[in-house]
Amino acid sequence: LAQTVLEGLKVGDSVTVNGACLTVVAFARTEMKADLSPETAKVTTLGSLKAGDPVNLERAMRLGDRLGGHLVSGHVDAIGTIRARVQEGDALQLTIEAPREALRYCVPKGSVTVDGISLTLNEVTDRGFRVTIIPHTAKVTTLGIKQVGDAVNLEADLIGKFVERLFPGRESGSQPAIQIDKEYLQRRGLI
Repeated sequence: LAQTVLEGLKVGDSVTVNGACLTVVAFARTEMKADLSPETAKVTTLGSLKAGDPVNLERAMRLGDRLGGHLVSGHVDAIGTIRARVQEGDALQLTIEAPREALRYCVPKGSVTVDGISLTLNEVTDRGFRVTIIPHTAKVTTLGIKQVGDAVNLEADLIGKFVERLFPGRESGSQPAIQIDKEYLQRRGLI
């Protein structure tokens, strides 16, 4: 699968590695090189990778491409920890503990990215969430080999982040600074 990512690659292109967006600085037929800033190493799991560790790779989407998951940027929100791994028939259930800064954007049946893989949130609690990994995803990504205690990169859906910006102060539990009602929408030509 790495060959698919490398095909047509050029210096300066963006590639996500376990969900973290990196810029390609060099590449060859079977490998690529990207710089890892101290900040990226600190706020993602990339700083703890060792040579030979399997990773998830994905090229950046181009405008006009089909959207097959949800909107993400490759800017990791937080690091989570796998707390439970339960096989249910062919499917794998992962329960992931996540910090508040990532959970505030998580809603049941919404989306989250775990190590760069777009997943549906089956359950959200005040400490984490549960997702289902289908057999195909388990086979072609690293999620199928993740174990309890493993750290994973998390990124919430961009739409949730944008909506939050419409309501200043909501992260602290206060009331929204604006009231969106019929009059508000009419004044802005939205209805």
